[in-house]
Amino acid sequence: MNIWLFLLVILMIFIVIFQIAKASEYVSVLKGEKKSRQQSNRINGFMMLGFLIAGLIGAYYCNKLLAKETLFPQGSASIEGEEIDSMFMLTLYITGFVFLLTQIALFWFGFKYQEKEGRKAFYLPHNNTVELIWTIIPAIALTVLVVFGLRHWFKITGDPPAESMVVEITGQQFGWIYRYPGVDGSLGKKSYKLIDGEASNPLGQDWNDVANHDDKFPTSMFLVKGKPVKLVIGSKDVVHDVGLPHFRLKMDAVPGIPTTLWFTPKWTTAEMRERTGNPDFEFEIVCDQLCGANHYAMRGVIKVVSQEEFDLEMAKLKPQYFAAFPDKDPSNKPAPAATPTADSATATVAPAVNAVASK
Repeated sequence: MNIWLFLLVILMIFIVIFQIAKASEYVSVLKGEKKSRQQSNRINGFMMLGFLIAGLIGAYYCNKLLAKETLFPQGSASIEGEEIDSMFMLTLYITGFVFLLTQIALFWFGFKYQEKEGRKAFYLPHNNTVELIWTIIPAIALTVLVVFGLRHWFKITGDPPAESMVVEITGQQFGWIYRYPGVDGSLGKKSYKLIDGEASNPLGQDWNDVANHDDKFPTSMFLVKGKPVKLVIGSKDVVHDVGLPHFRLKMDAVPGIPTTLWFTPKWTTAEMRERTGNPDFEFEIVCDQLCGANHYAMRGVIKVVSQEEFDLEMAKLKPQYFAAFPDKDPSNKPAPAATPTADSATATVAPAVNAVASK
């Protein structure tokens, strides 16, 4: 109710200003063209000044009201994301300063240097000093920002630490497929020509490659707190984008061109639920590339756990090889027949012996 009342008041103010401006315009026409133009400029100057003040107050109020709704108060959930946050804040400070400086100057000059009697406009067609200033300073600022960005980019897309775990994530319309290497620590080969959903081979794994025989496919991505993870990213159909907002990272998923990035989770899912006060909190994977009609449905879940919990979750999963070849699954084979023991044999033979003896 308060919001609607506020909007109604703002609307009424604009209507009143518009009516005053129209009335002033009619009066000015009666006085003459020159005076009409000057009065119109005066009104516009005051309106620009008022818009500047209202705009700055509105920007401050919106930031104060909505900043807590963003992910920044939670902090980055990855160590590498902390550097991304620092780079973002540096960019925001620089561009924010330039924004305030230029906008205040723009609206203030419109008010201060309005047309007045006895004032003549000063034209500045060319000035080498001014042009050098507004060319060199932005160039230096942008170069610094680009260098910071490239440094972080090369880090997260470069070689991960030796102890990193590897997870493959593949986008498809409309969902994500996660693949983990088994005890051999290596992901098996695959080919798009071998993709067959009906044969339980959604990624086209080459079953002739023994490394594929222990690869596992969980329904959620499981990561270990404090352990670097390298994501091998791909797509089965169109261009997707692996967005990790809580970790401050993202990377395109391109068909036929694997991409990679790595990061180190800082907090478990349980710890984040305590930090946010949300018992249903989950780390999310979003698709940051419009990929079709159900693009909105491409939500994945990342569960950050301890090493013990991770090992337990992996132990629950069967390799995808057994889904493709159920007859190879040891749990599907019938149990061998029990071998008679000496006691059971004696119990069986004794009645027969007694019967013969009685005859």
